[in-house]
Amino acid sequence: MDIATIVGLIAALVLVAGSVFVGEGIHGFAAFVSAEAFMVVIGGTVSAILVNYPLKQVLGVFKVLGKAFSSTEEDTSQIVGIFVNLAVKARQKGFLSLEEDVKKIDNDFLKRGMQLLIDGADHEFIVTMMETEMGFIKERHKVGQEIFNALGTYAPALGIIGTVLGMILMLRTLEDAAEVPRRMALALAAAFYGLGAGYMIFLPIAGKLKRRSEEELLVKEIIVRGILLIQAGTSPSVVEANLVAYLDPSARKLIKKDSGSTGKTAGTAGGK
Repeated sequence: MDIATIVGLIAALVLVAGSVFVGEGIHGFAAFVSAEAFMVVIGGTVSAILVNYPLKQVLGVFKVLGKAFSSTEEDTSQIVGIFVNLAVKARQKGFLSLEEDVKKIDNDFLKRGMQLLIDGADHEFIVTMMETEMGFIKERHKVGQEIFNALGTYAPALGIIGTVLGMILMLRTLEDAAEVPRRMALALAAAFYGLGAGYMIFLPIAGKLKRRSEEELLVKEIIVRGILLIQAGTSPSVVEANLVAYLDPSARKLIKKDSGSTGKTAGTAGGK
């Protein structure tokens, strides 16, 4: 699990609830309880999403949401180590000797790319196939990001609409001026729901999903680069020098090079 996402969301809710409690005590929460506001904001936001996106994509948002709470980053230093090991063996015994090692790799994207190399595909074909797959992955990620960005846009807008609706109903039916503050507070609850959901939940999650996508695509860029370097017959030291350029300085120290344990290292890389 991604602790940062969970802590961030919980902290936001606790701080808001704490400010209400400090200011008004336990009875202060009653001002925020409004079924009408909830229906307008949450119901209206969901309805707008259904209008904007196909049902299949909307239902898939729960799977996408899991990426924001998961912490399944691939170890890029291990992936670089895999390529260095494969480069050593390719230089010594040729591409066909890599087939057994490639079968032990868990990373499906890396495995498919290396299999194309072993099967004798040329440079352009490998680049086309792998960049096409990366393009489809990017588009799938983009849909999830767009949905949460849309939620973050619609929720505040529906909150304002709910507030305006509440004020219209209040002014139209109000007979006792003493009821104005209470009714106004109920009307403003809709704005609170919309702004709170949009700026504390939906938009931050959209940002986290964008970051997750960038991290995954970076790993795949490293993989494509590594495959092409091996195909070109590049020496293991040059392969390593090229690939470590993608890594943070701290990750560069973790590269594991052991020509006798390629499969073991590859098996821990994970990913798709």
